Amino acid sequence: MDASLPPAVFVLVWLATRSVGWAAGAAVLAGLAAGGYRLWRGQGFVAVTFSVAAVALAGYVAVRTGRAEDFFLLQLLANLASALLWTVSIGIRWPLLGVVVGLLLGQRTRWRRDPDLLRAYGLASWVWVAQYALRVAVFGLLWWSGWVVALGVARIALSWPLVAAVVAVSAVVFRRALPADHPGMRRPRSPDQPLVVEQSDAGRN
Repeated sequence: MDASLPPAVFVLVWLATRSVGWAAGAAVLAGLAAGGYRLWRGQGFVAVTFSVAAVALAGYVAVRTGRAEDFFLLQLLANLASALLWTVSIGIRWPLLGVVVGLLLGQRTRWRRDPDLLRAYGLASWVWVAQYALRVAVFGLLWWSGWVVALGVARIALSWPLVAAVVAVSAVVFRRALPADHPGMRRPRSPDQPLVVEQSDAGRN
């Protein structure tokens, strides 16, 4: 809702009025409505506030420049920064996918002591880099060309449908990157753990 409703409202009002100010105001109201609905559903105040603030900032930029396509400039820059950040995280062996999943699973940084998990998270993180790179390419071309309607369509198409696809693909890449005998992301193991297990099994046999 946050990704789709405000841009759609912005484009529709801009098409009807050709006024960047009216379109930006309508988008902010749509963002507030979406945020109010999320708060009513019990979702986090911080996340809702950040989402509404992003819409307001995008509208402010468009009003200041007087260019409707600049409503999408913040999204373009945010995706560019995300692509660079994820790439750097892989290069320094702190892939952000591992950081996020590790926090969600309560593992903190234990997954980094498992070479197989570290490698799998690194490979799967490239799928997320590709997502941000695709958005930068599409948004950049459309923004440069001034195609406001196409930007609105791309903003919706490249939001939750793309994220859902990326989650699925990165999960497949992650699983295939792990050895067949690995216990999975919920059970990080140290480099010497497989040897200890094998010796214990041999002793029992």
